Amino acid sequence: MTTTHTTLDPRPTRRPSARVRTLLLGLAVAMVSAAMFGTSGTVGKSLLLTGWSSGAAVAVRVGLGALILAGPAAVAMRGRWHLLRRPVTWIHTGLFGVLAVATAQLFYFLAVERLSVGVALMLEYLGPILVVGWLWARHGQRPRALTVGGVALALVGLLLVLDVLGDVQLSPLGVVWGLVAAVGLAGFFILGSNDSSGLPPTAFASIGMAFGAGILALAGVVGLLPMRVSTDDVVLAGTDAPWWVPVLWLGLIAAAGAYLTGIMAARMLGAKVASFVGLAEVMFAVLFAWLLLGEMPAPVQLLGGALIVAGVAAVKADERDDELPEASYEVEPLPDPRPTT
Repeated sequence: MTTTHTTLDPRPTRRPSARVRTLLLGLAVAMVSAAMFGTSGTVGKSLLLTGWSSGAAVAVRVGLGALILAGPAAVAMRGRWHLLRRPVTWIHTGLFGVLAVATAQLFYFLAVERLSVGVALMLEYLGPILVVGWLWARHGQRPRALTVGGVALALVGLLLVLDVLGDVQLSPLGVVWGLVAAVGLAGFFILGSNDSSGLPPTAFASIGMAFGAGILALAGVVGLLPMRVSTDDVVLAGTDAPWWVPVLWLGLIAAAGAYLTGIMAARMLGAKVASFVGLAEVMFAVLFAWLLLGEMPAPVQLLGGALIVAGVAAVKADERDDELPEASYEVEPLPDPRPTT
């Protein structure tokens, strides 16, 4: 009897195709999320122009979004209800509700009241730079030269968006609100990419938006946040529409759909990559503002926006393989190293 010994490589085999599929799916989902989020400023502003306050528009949007996702979330939670007994689950979703929902959305709408949709978004989307800083401070992911250069480009772009060398007057308070929204946006990607709570994306999004809606409603009850609504018709794309059309759109598309797909994308791509892809929201928002409201930023502000995008693109180009989510890889089982007879 002849015994044949076969030499096998004991190292795990990584399947690049699986990683590529994960990245491509994540990119597609992130683009869908960006398009959905990009409608919020334009559609929401149509309500503000008829007398709605920013607080009311945001509270109705995220509250309706949480309600829409409640049913799918309950289905997804089958066999996982015990996760709601863990304090970390409520801390995680609570922080998401405060930062990613209440802070980001409220201050973005406050900025839109005083700035154009495009400029408000350009300020808010300094959030990815804050993500880089957080990952450095919290996880030791020190930025390299390309990242530092990208941050510098983004800061120059910010100066151009503010048009400090020109004569275009911007509301200082609107600028501040836009920067506060950037903090909330950074929280969206950092907290949304963390799935340590074990909650499925539908449940995480629904509970987080419920937290945010509750905070906004409480602020309205105590008088800290004006809550005004109107049943007057709105104007979208030069056409009159009933008030419930933008309300339903904000709840279904710009809240439930946008937050759900955004969390899914962040978990697949990681905070840094997802935040870069999310910059497409700026382009979608400017497009929707032009089509529906007739707004366009000044040329120098468009140049500033381009520099912000280029800066964050440089940050993302500096992404290291070890910073990508482990889910991006699939490891095949090891073959049996014993000799074959």
